[in-house]
Amino acid sequence: MSRRFSLRVSTLVLVAAVMLSCEQQTWESAMAAGQRALQKGDYSAAEQIFAAAVKKAESQYGLKDRHVAVALSSEAQALTAQGKYVEAEPAYLQALKIYQDAHGENHVDVAATLNNLGVLHRMHGQYTDAAPLLMRALAIKERLHGPDHPDVALTLHNLGLVYVSQGVPEKAEPLYRRALTIRETALGETHRDVEKSLSELIGVLRKLHREADAAPLEERLSAIRQRRS
Repeated sequence: MSRRFSLRVSTLVLVAAVMLSCEQQTWESAMAAGQRALQKGDYSAAEQIFAAAVKKAESQYGLKDRHVAVALSSEAQALTAQGKYVEAEPAYLQALKIYQDAHGENHVDVAATLNNLGVLHRMHGQYTDAAPLLMRALAIKERLHGPDHPDVALTLHNLGLVYVSQGVPEKAEPLYRRALTIRETALGETHRDVEKSLSELIGVLRKLHREADAAPLEERLSAIRQRRS
């Protein structure tokens, strides 16, 4: 028996066992099992487990309950990790509608789902769809958390990635600089998210042929990595 076939059989056995467990146990147990599969990188198993959790939430809590939206968002995350962007979008959209109906537009769950939809569209190459979603998420986060929250920096970073992908790095630069400042202040100058922001900003400056501006940032990035190694 080949190793690939053996792994496939093991995954199917795991999924079958968890699906049976989902029927017998709570929604919380099913979600926990799905998260474990997701963390292990077993995205196919996670997808099926979360799909079962969606059905369980619908039957237990009703079609418009937040439990359904949470499970849908997790299912979409597993689908996205497999490159199943077309399948992931309706799951995120359904979750978004539930959150909006339950909480209105200005809620953390709405902002998070808009952010995830924007990232999904970027990964799928649909940049003109991605940017407005991320802008909506950014506006909500700024209203809820203020302008200097790490969650604001996350969406700034994601929006910058869209502009880089569109070939307009000059639009990404101020977003990356703002995200970097937020992360340095909130998380400390050696945090991994600071390292990520520095790396992205350096990449943008190189694309703009501004090596002199990139050089001091490269020194900072190198120092952070040396301290961590």
